[in-house]
Amino acid sequence: MSKRDYYEVLGVSKGVDESELKKAYRKIAMQYHPDRNPGDKAAEEKFKEAAEAYEVLSDADKRARYDRLGHAGVDGSFGGGYGGRGMTMDDIFANFGNVFEDSPFGSFFGGGQSRSQGGGKGGSNLRIKIKMTLEEIASGVKKKIRVSKHVSCQTCGGSGAKDRSSMKTCSTCNGQGAVRQVRNTFLGQMQTTSTCPTCHGAGKVVTANCTNCKGEGRVQGEETIEFEIPAGVSDGMQLSMSGKGNAGQKNGPAGDLIITIEEIAHKYLERDGNNLLYDLNINIADAALGMSVEVPTIDGKARIKIPAGTQSGKIFRLRGKGLPALQSYGKGDQLIQVNVWTPQKLNDEEKKLLEKLKTMPNFTPDPEKQTKGFFQRMKEIFDN
Repeated sequence: MSKRDYYEVLGVSKGVDESELKKAYRKIAMQYHPDRNPGDKAAEEKFKEAAEAYEVLSDADKRARYDRLGHAGVDGSFGGGYGGRGMTMDDIFANFGNVFEDSPFGSFFGGGQSRSQGGGKGGSNLRIKIKMTLEEIASGVKKKIRVSKHVSCQTCGGSGAKDRSSMKTCSTCNGQGAVRQVRNTFLGQMQTTSTCPTCHGAGKVVTANCTNCKGEGRVQGEETIEFEIPAGVSDGMQLSMSGKGNAGQKNGPAGDLIITIEEIAHKYLERDGNNLLYDLNINIADAALGMSVEVPTIDGKARIKIPAGTQSGKIFRLRGKGLPALQSYGKGDQLIQVNVWTPQKLNDEEKKLLEKLKTMPNFTPDPEKQTKGFFQRMKEIFDN
């Protein structure tokens, strides 16, 4: 399958400047980020596609080659892009995490904290659930949790070595952590760089293991983590804190902390997107005569006026009394639906009274005539 034009992928023109290019990439990356689309392979591919496009267009040399030769100028054979192996999530976060640093989600979505560049195996992700009330969702909240996880070994500093003398310079890469190869192509000689297969990028090899961590560079421990959840999140949403998962082996990159939001049901209010719904139950007298009543809102109480003659099902709107929109301005509304309440349980006396009202004369399907007959029969009962 042929690749799409990189400018088309990011929705920009060829003359786009660096600032607008970064803005366009961030918008698409936020939209298709795996933490926002868990399990969605199509979204993950679009996320990688956007990252690959940005990787080329944000580099002046690669962009120039791409403008001249198209994809052939920047594929794996010519030293650019990621070739046949494809771009991985680690590639994206390691290279473009700074793109997210000035966004409201800097501590989430790969920004804020850099990924360590050790030579060992990376640590696994941690997953936790955070329960939030509608009040907390409306304002955002700071949380502090203590998690059990792999942490870097303090004895060896995460290296896995017994002491400094146990760390020797890698003979394969001469301590560089990478090896270079020169390949001949029809455009001439091209140099490529890859991670050293011996030290896995560390530049050093361990000859004697640390006695505390047995050479892993990490031990089981605990860490207190503080984080801020922005206003407007929703049930099931996943946020990711880069580098706060399990520590990697031998100073390898740490995994991420994946935070899943669990929304606690409100006693009175129901959520519908950014709007809040409330059912107001009133009796027929209040509906006919009108009334003033207090209703609960997310930040206290509000008084509304129910006009005389209000019908069951009527909806009133309190503008701006809903939840804030995530990562944007504005709030939803609170919608109040009036329900003229019909009693479900009646005692014998109440049943007899309603039976008398039910036997009103001159039944008609016309609601106005039916109402007049109802009140006429009520008057007769009260007069007697």
